[in-house]
Amino acid sequence: METLPFNWIILFPLIASPLAYLSGRIGKNRSQNIPQIIAMIALLAAWIPFVQAALALNQGEQLSFKLGTISLCLDGLGLLVAGVSLGLGVFVVLFSGPYLQGESGKEKYFAMLLAMIAMMAGLGCACDIFNLWIWFEAMAIASFLLVAFYNERPASLEAGIKYLVQSAAGSVFILIGIGIVYAQTGQLDLNAIKATGISSPSMVVAGVLFVIGYGVKAALVPLHTWLPDAHSQAPSGISAMLSGIVIEAGLIAMLRSLGTLSSVTTLWGPLLILFGVLNMLIGNMLALPQKQVKRMLAYSSLTHVGYMLVGLGIAIYLGNSDGAVGGMFHLFNHGLMKGLAFLSAGALLYVLHISSGNHDPLLVSDLSGASRRYPMVALTFSLALLSLGGIPLLAGFPSKWQIILAGFETGNRLMAILVLFTALNSVFSLVYYVPLVNIVYRRQESEAVRFGKSVPGIMSIPLVLMAIGVIIIGILPSIMNWLVYPAGSAVLTAFGW
Repeated sequence: METLPFNWIILFPLIASPLAYLSGRIGKNRSQNIPQIIAMIALLAAWIPFVQAALALNQGEQLSFKLGTISLCLDGLGLLVAGVSLGLGVFVVLFSGPYLQGESGKEKYFAMLLAMIAMMAGLGCACDIFNLWIWFEAMAIASFLLVAFYNERPASLEAGIKYLVQSAAGSVFILIGIGIVYAQTGQLDLNAIKATGISSPSMVVAGVLFVIGYGVKAALVPLHTWLPDAHSQAPSGISAMLSGIVIEAGLIAMLRSLGTLSSVTTLWGPLLILFGVLNMLIGNMLALPQKQVKRMLAYSSLTHVGYMLVGLGIAIYLGNSDGAVGGMFHLFNHGLMKGLAFLSAGALLYVLHISSGNHDPLLVSDLSGASRRYPMVALTFSLALLSLGGIPLLAGFPSKWQIILAGFETGNRLMAILVLFTALNSVFSLVYYVPLVNIVYRRQESEAVRFGKSVPGIMSIPLVLMAIGVIIIGILPSIMNWLVYPAGSAVLTAFGW
């Protein structure tokens, strides 16, 4: 087979996006599933250049592409973003067919989903800070349209506008930061900026602006206020994308930008650790009292971003490779676990409410006795929640464990205290995960469960496959070394280690 250039990872979904839209707008039978089929074909096709690029990278090859002023460089970090985006995207496309049955605008949904995946893959490969911002903005626009997909519902529109306004405000901060860096160095290329070695208070200000701007999308506390509304009001497949990879793409963009300023100050690592502590603590506190399932899952994402930030902060500050790899491993695992949690919750939301024409939110009380009628969905939902809580032999445990070990490996007492705090937060999260599992397996069925519809067979396929992934990675975490170790190495290299 002829090797495809890695940029086809971006081009396949990008080209398919307008095709998916037009296929749903042209012709008499607009209810057909052609947009979904086009989306699935495009994402599956993108796996061909992805696999080829992964093999090339693991053999030490340098992968780059240049078209005019657009430069793309695929490293371990970009490969991880592309892999999570494509993998989660395939599951969401498969899940969304029956979920959107009877809804208008399916062609817009699949077109924007493809565009968002393409933009995230491009963001992971950007070689200069301006084009990084362009990819980031394009991703934000596509994701905004998906958050506000149910545009006839006031709550959905409110969530979309809040998301748009806060993202736009963050983008202004980023653009000012880019202007400062360019004024100081005369460069936009990431490596060229770093090579100048210019260190000044203005460059520190630029870095802070990057943290604020990208921190909005990465849901850093207190820049996270858009997140619970967006996650809860978006279609469940988009909630899985937002939590599983979109907020992580914001984190990756932040790391790329701060990496160019690594010589300016040594405080980037401690700053990320500080945000990590805030995210873990506030995320758990906000998730605990929630009565809506999707809002609880949304707030728990803050905590998981906190775990990533702690691992990455330790790595950036002290050059610890396990911290970087653990942070990247948890990024991958969070995409899998939280994607499974949102899709399982979405399946229950569909059979209990949406299939009956009711768009009320899924409440914790609605889940009572769900295992009696929906044993498979109850099992996948439980596996996702217990994995998110860090139960051994499930995917969430090894990545958290690696982050905790990284703190002890440094020999630094403060880092040891920090990772103990991380472990305690992980245990504390079970306070709201376990009751969800418990209520699903109660003997008494809720009224919603008694009158619920059956789960479409196609909707079950991604749930089963993702649940199997959660178990396999929990038992054999080393099978992901080919993806997470190059990503961790790329982070350390970016920050001069």
